[in-house]
Amino acid sequence: MFYLLRAFLHSLLHALRNLFPIIAVVIFFQLVVLQQWPDNTMSMAIGLIVVAVGVALFLQGLELSIFPVGKSLSNQFARRGSLPILLSFGFAIGFSAVVAEPALIAVAQQAQEISEGRINALTLRLLVAFSVGAVVSLGVFRTIVGYPLHWFMIIGYILVVVVTWFAPPEIVGLAYDSGGVTTNIVTVPLVAALGIGLAASIRGRNPLTDGFGLVALAVMVPMVTVQLYGILVYSGEAADADLQIDAVAGARHLPTALTMALDLAEMVRDVLPIIITILFFQYIVLKRGLSNPRKILFGFGLVILGLYAFVVGLKMGLFPIGTSMAEQLMAMEGYTYVYLFAFMIGFATTMAEPALLAIGRQAEDAANGTINGSVIRILVAVGVAIGITVGVHRIIAGDSIHYYIMAGYLLVVALTAIAPRYIVALAYDLGGVTTSEVTVPLVTALGIGLASSIEGRNVLIDGFGLIAFASIFPIVTVMSYAIVTETLSARRKVET
Repeated sequence: MFYLLRAFLHSLLHALRNLFPIIAVVIFFQLVVLQQWPDNTMSMAIGLIVVAVGVALFLQGLELSIFPVGKSLSNQFARRGSLPILLSFGFAIGFSAVVAEPALIAVAQQAQEISEGRINALTLRLLVAFSVGAVVSLGVFRTIVGYPLHWFMIIGYILVVVVTWFAPPEIVGLAYDSGGVTTNIVTVPLVAALGIGLAASIRGRNPLTDGFGLVALAVMVPMVTVQLYGILVYSGEAADADLQIDAVAGARHLPTALTMALDLAEMVRDVLPIIITILFFQYIVLKRGLSNPRKILFGFGLVILGLYAFVVGLKMGLFPIGTSMAEQLMAMEGYTYVYLFAFMIGFATTMAEPALLAIGRQAEDAANGTINGSVIRILVAVGVAIGITVGVHRIIAGDSIHYYIMAGYLLVVALTAIAPRYIVALAYDLGGVTTSEVTVPLVTALGIGLASSIEGRNVLIDGFGLIAFASIFPIVTVMSYAIVTETLSARRKVET
């Protein structure tokens, strides 16, 4: 019991450390730039604490249940070498992990509210989860067969750009944001461990070039499927919108205890796919019992409580902070401080991103020291900062997101064609892990707040998309760095 308490406190400190860059940037702007405090400061502070507690419980639950069992299953299936089992396991892990992704839950709820029920939050999450499951299965097949990743990414993003051209403007930003938030606190460790474990266990595979890339594929495919969903949704009449709004409004008037019970039931529903996946493959496929079922069951309980606290904290803390900062900054003359806030939030939060630290360490190990994890972190942080700033400029200028996104990914495709092969998979994966469970809600609220504060902007069309920009530009900075260093190295060799 003492060990669990100490581990929880460690996770809580970890969560608070991830929140610190956001708090520091917000305090700096409130004290130095705005010189005022919002009216609901106490509620926001309590919300941030609840978010930290929720993340700590969630992480602790993952460490006790999902992570050890998932890694154990990945290793056992890799040793077995059965292609049908590996493909089905990849699909199941991808699907079940994304359904329970906190950042996707937050974005889906915001989309349903802003679209007035036309976009259904649960439908959106199931669609994204199915897409990720299918593409993780495809990525497992790629690793086993040994196909190079860059052809998958070039063809895939050309398809993304083509679909974007035909997609309605109401869905484009949301679709790209949905791709950006699929790889996060739950998905990245499981999916990365599966890819690297497979590459390490197959003779002739390189963990750096063949092990990475599953995360990148998991980011790309939901962008296509969600835009296709938007084409379908916005091609017909919004007959169900009022009905869904009434149901949501009615739920808000339910007694608090009943509302809490319903919210907890939703959290159980969110985590249930992961539990079913693990139990099915453990008991039915491998025909082995769990090593410590009580500990794993307790871990799942912590995951559910953590998700519940996280969602409550979002509504109290992070969403209001992003909206409040957007409103206050837009009330000032000019947009200089809006751009500065976007850049600082992007850089500060990315430097503290735990998934980025983990991927950086894995890349250093896989590359045998030829890649510097610290340099990678700075490059990615600069990319995220630039991306969010460009996204904010798009909202302020009122430009169509179509052209920005299409130009961004065409640039990525061009860089992919000329970048050194060793960096391609890693660069795409880094673009997918830059937005944390803390950053995504704040950035989403910032975009929605800006779109709400500027006359003539449509919140659904203009409010989403910042996360997409935060995913594109790290790929650009990392690949550009690799191209430059490779060119300089080749010149030195010629000169000597």
